[in-house]
Amino acid sequence: MIPLEVIEVEGVVIDEKSFSETSKILNIITKEKGVIGVLAKGAKRLKSPLRSVSERFSYAKFNISYKENKLSTLISADIINSLFNIKKDIEKVSYLNYISELTNLVLKQNNDKRIYDIFISAILKIEENFDPMLITNILEIKYLSFLGVAPKLDGCVVCGKKEVVTISSYKGGFVCKNHVDGEYIVSDKTIKLIRVLEYVDISKITKLDVSSKVKKEINDFIDDYYDRYTGLYLKSKKFLKNLVNL
Repeated sequence: MIPLEVIEVEGVVIDEKSFSETSKILNIITKEKGVIGVLAKGAKRLKSPLRSVSERFSYAKFNISYKENKLSTLISADIINSLFNIKKDIEKVSYLNYISELTNLVLKQNNDKRIYDIFISAILKIEENFDPMLITNILEIKYLSFLGVAPKLDGCVVCGKKEVVTISSYKGGFVCKNHVDGEYIVSDKTIKLIRVLEYVDISKITKLDVSSKVKKEINDFIDDYYDRYTGLYLKSKKFLKNLVNL
């Protein structure tokens, strides 16, 4: 018999399902192995050492008996960050739910390890009380490159001219004054910020001071762009929209 490989992976539990009366099956987004399925034996027992680390949105280092492309087995885990601030706030939990579902789908199309780094950086900034909508928008902009449908943000999508006046999801990026055809004209600050957000390292953000108008313009563009070009329709996004618009 070939001995099983025992490895340590860093990751976040994005889904948990009951398996028998006492155990769970976890889906974990990991840095090292992408999205993996893990059996947590006895995790539903009150005194199980796996109970707390087998809950949804546990961010930890997991020691697992690893089986490639099969169900692995959880041996132990150590929490990296409890994400206490997120878990006590329904809005932040909703954003975490959405970016977890989105990240899972993006990883199915592109297993680039940078996706995990963006995901974790976004979670930690939301935990640090940075604006969850803006942090999520930055993540969404960055993911478009991995999906192969990034908007044109280095000049007018029609002629390449650097001086632009708005951004159009329909046309796929920035538009100059000569090629505006009924599009909503966003503010100059929105244009400048979107250019910055595509390249900013989320983990290094120390301040986000953005007006409600600019946030709305960015969020509206990204929502419409995702609907037009990604083919990704997430229940968590619909719930999030309803919650934010209450």
